[in-house]
Amino acid sequence: MTHVRHAAFALTALAGLGLSGAAFAAASGQITVYTSQPQEQMAQVVAEFNKDYPDVKVEIFRTGTTELMSKLQAEFAAGSSPADVLLIADAVAMTQLKQDDRLLAYADAPLDGIPAAVVDPDRTFFGTKLITTGIVYNTDMVKTAPVSWDDLKADDVASSLIMPSPLYSGAAVIHVGTMVQQPEFGWAYYEALADKGAVAGQGNGTVMEAVARGEKAYGIIVEYMAMNAAKEGSPVAFAWPEQGVSAITQPVAILKGTDNEEGAKAFVDWQLSRAAQEQSVAQGYFPIIDGMAVPEGYPQPASLKVLPLDAARLMADETANKEKFADLFGG
Repeated sequence: MTHVRHAAFALTALAGLGLSGAAFAAASGQITVYTSQPQEQMAQVVAEFNKDYPDVKVEIFRTGTTELMSKLQAEFAAGSSPADVLLIADAVAMTQLKQDDRLLAYADAPLDGIPAAVVDPDRTFFGTKLITTGIVYNTDMVKTAPVSWDDLKADDVASSLIMPSPLYSGAAVIHVGTMVQQPEFGWAYYEALADKGAVAGQGNGTVMEAVARGEKAYGIIVEYMAMNAAKEGSPVAFAWPEQGVSAITQPVAILKGTDNEEGAKAFVDWQLSRAAQEQSVAQGYFPIIDGMAVPEGYPQPASLKVLPLDAARLMADETANKEKFADLFGG
């Protein structure tokens, strides 16, 4: 089991060497990628991928990780899925798919410079970036920037707080699961937020829109959405809480039963390459390969405190966590 909490620490431990010496394969045909990454970013990913693999046509299906997993399970129940590759914000969901024997092991994946902590030991899925969750706030509405998760419990703050729901977002599954495992937070933290008027949207995008428009003053969100919005001129800023952040690695994997294994492997190869990492940084993500520059305005990964996560416990508790969250905030 890959523990998500190792991601930030591992980034400081290994030298980044980029893509291994494996030559580009003569891949061709079509692949379908199921992903939770924003559609406009995926269009850029496909365009860059096709510079190296021009003969592989990529079809994208994009939705929140939780909804995507429901779609996959329905397709499996019906007999098969059209998906060849998964790129989702939830290593726990990937682990469940692995345990269900749904993922294809890729023993020869090019892993030079990729930290072992973000790679499944059986090489069925591979982390592609580091994404943390913190606090976004509207700079026209907030005069004192939040510095801790406890700041969100103030009456006037919680009543203007929105967060993503684990019923929709894979990053929210990880974040809620991480927070409730911490003795200093637990479910009491979310109960306090709900009692004081905090609400849940769907995915991180709904949080970003509400805060950018001034419908809410504060939000819990993945960092790249807030940082990108600020860069584009939205009146928002982002805080990495001093108590620590949750982290995900957005793993990529190949589904067993793909009818274009070479094309799927080509996509995984590219996701693990330095070119893909450079694009990720340009899109606002922490790179997974050490030694690469982080996006402008981001802290060094080594300076972040990543909250510990027992991934096996999270997988066991995921359904109960979603039910509890829905009881508090609606579903």
